Amino acid sequence: MKTTDFATHLTSFLEHYLPELKNVSANTVSSYCDTFRIFLVYCQDIEGMKIERFKLDDLTAELVDRFLQWLETERNNGIATRNQRLSAIHSFVRYVQVQEPRLLLNFQKILAIPVKKTERKAIKPLSKEAIAVILRQPDISTPQGRKDATILCFLYDTASRVQELCDLRIEDVRLEHPASVKIYGKGRKTRTVPLLPSTAKNLKSYLTEMHLLDPEKSHLPLFTNRDGKKMSRANVTYILDKYVRAASELDPSIPERITPHVMRHSKAMHIYEAENNLIYVRDILGHSDIKTTGIYAQSSLAMKRKALEQVSDSPVPDIPSWQKSRDMMEWLKSFGAAKQ
Repeated sequence: MKTTDFATHLTSFLEHYLPELKNVSANTVSSYCDTFRIFLVYCQDIEGMKIERFKLDDLTAELVDRFLQWLETERNNGIATRNQRLSAIHSFVRYVQVQEPRLLLNFQKILAIPVKKTERKAIKPLSKEAIAVILRQPDISTPQGRKDATILCFLYDTASRVQELCDLRIEDVRLEHPASVKIYGKGRKTRTVPLLPSTAKNLKSYLTEMHLLDPEKSHLPLFTNRDGKKMSRANVTYILDKYVRAASELDPSIPERITPHVMRHSKAMHIYEAENNLIYVRDILGHSDIKTTGIYAQSSLAMKRKALEQVSDSPVPDIPSWQKSRDMMEWLKSFGAAKQ
């Protein structure tokens, strides 16, 4: 069977352009693959198209728009997912329009499809006290409990994304003073985050107990699952869920379920509320733009209250209660009655 131009360009886009020229992570490539897999399933099952014959000429703005509507109405995808799928298609179109200029007008129509605005949800970080309750739940008298406690402490103290934690290798950690960890973030950007003494101590104990401090093991994953393989996002989420449920039974103010990202948000807020500059928060979180980090400045009610309390001489006069000014109230009542 003759290969179509769409198949040729898509293969080159996923196998060479993204990983080699754009240097994007394997997770990003996987996300793009999912987008086009779902898109082709839609074309086959809903549009009745033969995907083995799908050509670039078939990739129209109208088709993409119907696909996006289908994601929302039939698959019940949220706006964020819809925008993520559109972003992957836009990226492919930007790549292929250079290769196929004859379809430039059609590609420009696809690129003109806008992303939908989403309402940014308010960040609800956990308090330091709530974090402490969660971190105390693992049974540290058992090897598994000690391992789980180390993972949770590391997740919170480094404010790392769950995938960043999963991708870490032993060689990324420096246990000598000053202890630190090299984290590989989005876009393969690296950042070095200090490890607090307690976290570094727990991590060293964990590596010692697991016999992972030998130099020849430095290439191995820092945290592994029961099969000895690199932990997945689901593995970390499962561990967190187990201890959050236990913590919520002790403290009803703690939600029964939180995501690993809430731990990251909580740490970021705690750093900022300790009166640290947003630049430091940005560098610890690995944000490329300070505007992204700025959400923490907008969310800290405690810091806003503290800032206002520092201005103790605000020129606000004491206003007597109208409930005690009976003459004024009676006058207003009579005035209103006279107008009726």
